[in-house]
Amino acid sequence: MPRPHGFAYEQRRDGSVVLTHQGRAAGVLRGGRAGKFLAEVEAGDAQLVMARWTGAYRFGNERRARNHPRNRTGRT
Repeated sequence: MPRPHGFAYEQRRDGSVVLTHQGRAAGVLRGGRAGKFLAEVEAGDAQLVMARWTGAYRFGNERRARNHPRNRTGRT
């Protein structure tokens, strides 16, 4: 599975955190969620944490899921 890359975050003065992916806004965290995110980034792999928080953590498994028998209904 490829490693996530291209994520960045900026902590603002009001305590919110803006997440970006390749220069585009990917999410804004406020309050307790921002604090929890910052704690996770400090403790682990920052790119992996940001990918998980933005929901962009699925790399390579989409094709496999599409071919699963449960997901084939209606296809020939």
